Amino acid sequence: MQNLKNIRAYVAGRGICRVDVAVENGRFSAISEPSSESGSGLPSGALLVPGFVDEHVHGAGGADAMDGTQEALGTIADRLAEEGTTSFLATTMTQSRENICNALSAVREYMNAGREAGAAIVGVHLEGPFISREYCGAQPPEYILAPSVADFCQFNEAAGGNIRIVTLAPEEAGADELIAYLKKHKIVASVGHTCAKFADVERAISLGACSVTHTYNAQRPLHHREAGVVGAAMLSDKLNCELICDTIHVCVPAMKLIVKNKPRRKVTLITDAMRAKGIADGVSELGGQTVYVKDGQARLADGTLAGSVLKMNVAVKNMVEKVGAPIEKALDFASFNPAKNLHMEKEIGSVAVGKRADYAVLNENFDVLCTVRNGKIIYKRR
Repeated sequence: MQNLKNIRAYVAGRGICRVDVAVENGRFSAISEPSSESGSGLPSGALLVPGFVDEHVHGAGGADAMDGTQEALGTIADRLAEEGTTSFLATTMTQSRENICNALSAVREYMNAGREAGAAIVGVHLEGPFISREYCGAQPPEYILAPSVADFCQFNEAAGGNIRIVTLAPEEAGADELIAYLKKHKIVASVGHTCAKFADVERAISLGACSVTHTYNAQRPLHHREAGVVGAAMLSDKLNCELICDTIHVCVPAMKLIVKNKPRRKVTLITDAMRAKGIADGVSELGGQTVYVKDGQARLADGTLAGSVLKMNVAVKNMVEKVGAPIEKALDFASFNPAKNLHMEKEIGSVAVGKRADYAVLNENFDVLCTVRNGKIIYKRR
């Protein structure tokens, strides 16, 4: 059992308050009023927050989920713990069928092994290959496939049934059947890398689509004669909007528009980070393509953004300090909302009795002092 006395914590249903927190068998067993004025040893100004959930991250620390190895996945898990993330989806990209299946098999084996170190992989985000050529972004167009239930089932079998999100272009032939299939099996169909018009997204929503992949990026923008994907994202309360809050992929006013227009539970912070996160600027790689990383930006030779090097605690900080969201809302965007999107909110995503003791301790500058998963420390700042 662990007992944290008289600490500041963001507690579900109560907001930021002073409480005593008890952890037993990897779960929050009690959250109560402070029993004394003495503290638990947390630094002054420190705040206990729910562990972050990154539903869209490709890599970190020089490793990528597409590497298809246990070592690479372990490296990503360890590096994500440094930014307060306790759960994540290993995110694949458009590649050959063989490479995708190899990566998915590695994730299956990693999850079955039950590794306790680092952040937990709670599934897969299949970003592609069912996307639009016109809006493929940094994804290799030669490997794009038409949306197909049969192909998806092959991928999900390789993943051990662990695919939780599929990014797809709903305007492509075969997308209607795939969206309906995903809805039936409680897998998130996310509109992304798409040339879809507003009407296409409306149809996708009616079939079960419930999310937008990295809103604004790699999708038809808002236009006054064609509202596009961005217009649908703004208008539909059924759509959860992923957002890369690095001020590079999306400018601050555009992020303010999303926060102002969307319900509190329908904005999710993601990093969409690639292997160069956490290492020095220089030449990196994404899907066999050379990526140049400089000043916090990762781009292909033609200038196309190729994922990010964003850390989740920095995304939260940006949301508070640059976008102007209340800290409680920003924390929800990085924890409860993605957990809810993945149908895991009863287990993770908030500090509440009975839930997994997944949390991070932040200082006043949003630096991560330590990260805890299932009641065990997986990162501690030196």
